[in-house]
Order: sequence, then structure tokens, then C-alpha cells
Amino acid sequence: MNPPSSRARRRPVLLALTASTALLAAGCGSGGSESATVKGVKLVKAGQITTCTHLPYPPFQFEKSGKVVGFDVAMIDLVAKDLGVEQVVVDKSFETIKTGADLNAGICDVAAAGMTITDERKQNLDFSVPYFDATQALLARKGLDVRSLDDVKSKKLKLGSQSSTTGEDLARKAGFDSKSFESSDAELNGLRTGQVDVIIQDYPVVRNWLKDSATSAKFTLAANLDTGEQYGFAVKKGGSPELLKKIDAAIGKARKDGTYARLHEKWVGPMPKGDADK
Repeated sequence: MNPPSSRARRRPVLLALTASTALLAAGCGSGGSESATVKGVKLVKAGQITTCTHLPYPPFQFEKSGKVVGFDVAMIDLVAKDLGVEQVVVDKSFETIKTGADLNAGICDVAAAGMTITDERKQNLDFSVPYFDATQALLARKGLDVRSLDDVKSKKLKLGSQSSTTGEDLARKAGFDSKSFESSDAELNGLRTGQVDVIIQDYPVVRNWLKDSATSAKFTLAANLDTGEQYGFAVKKGGSPELLKKIDAAIGKARKDGTYARLHEKWVGPMPKGDADK
């Protein structure tokens, strides 16, 4: 675990979303007397499914024109639609998301944060079926001739990572004392300002960054590291079996009826070959 960062001092931002609308509000609610059960699913607050995430993490969740949008948001909206409620997104520290602290405290019903399923995290969370295959990537300053973590090490380059992520875990296991940044945005800014020479981050996020001409002009995808990771949505450990069933059903239905492919195309890009058949 990394030392507490400035994320812990931020005031949580609450953003309410329906399938077509997102409204910015302040604060975050916990369950209590306002909780309700809908279609057998107990929710921490009546009339809504509350989602904990860590912003920004495009293309999975990020703010655009005052709204929180992205692939994860769109997928959980499918669950909200099935339950007949709206989705409300709460911005939290990734550390308290992955440890289950936010779910245990009744701040949210589900965690949707581009989160890799790991054995360690399974000790604190109940995961849905995998909904996204992910790999790690290295983004480097142009001209460095970096093609692997070994190149970064042999050239004695400075490596940056996002705190509490599997990318950072991979870097540390490879022997790097990487510079840790509190968010993906801060990590990219660290590269832009020369604090580090290379950063490690999930490939879809890196690919999204490179859509920006200013970024692609100075930086390049140095390596795609196939780590076999899969993302999952998470609920409170042992606390929300019915909600987990709804999430799994929504993922399965979306894959079968073409909704998943459509949302993937919109937010992430073309579906990798074979993914549509899962």
C-alpha cells in the first residue's frame, strides 16, 4: 500500500446520471433509512444505484461537458435501467474502492473503476463476471527507443505509475521504484512536465491519450504488455448477491444483443477480434 496521497483530502464529488442525463451535485450519501429494495436488490439509497469510481480514467469514466460518461458508466446504466432507477456516480480514492472500504461503509452499491480482478482484491470484494480484457502499456517520450521495461531499466530512465494499480504492482515487481501519481491525469502530466521519462498505464487509457494530437506529437506507445488482466465490477463482499446477479445478467445480455459491441465502439474503439463472441 502506498502512503496516503492528496486524494484522501479531496471532497468527494457526486454526479447523478440517468441513461441520457448527468447532473453535478455535491457530497455523497450513505444508506441508512433512505435505503430501499428494488426487484430483490437492496440499494443504499432509494431510487438510485450508487457507483463508486475514481475520476478521471478515460475512456471508462471521465467528465465531459459537466457530465460523467464512459464505457463503465454506460454498462452500469444498463443495470440501472433494468432496476428502474437512475445511476449516481461518486468520485472516490481508488485505494478505498479496491479495499472495499467504500462499499462496506455504505457509500455505494457497486464499484466501477476500470478495476482488474485479482486474488488479493477478491478477499475484499465480490466481482462480476469479467467485462473487459485489459493489457498494460508503456508511453514514452519520442526518441528514447524504449520497447520494454528492461529497456527502461537498462537506460536508467525514470518510470511513472498510477498509485494502487496493477500497473504499479507490475513495475514494483520488476524492481522499479517508480514515481507514484495519484491519478491517470497526474501521471500523464508527470510525463509531460519531465518528472518521468516513461509511464505504465492500461493500454486502453494510453490509446485514448494518443488520440490527442498534442500528446501523440511528443510521446509514443513504446510497448504493449500482455498481462492477461480482466476488469470486473465489484460489490460488497458477501453483501449484495442479488445485485451481482443483475450485473452479470446485464453484461451477458449486452454481449448477446450487440449493445456491448456498440458501447465498446463508442467509448473504447473497435472490438478486438473474437471479443464479441465471449
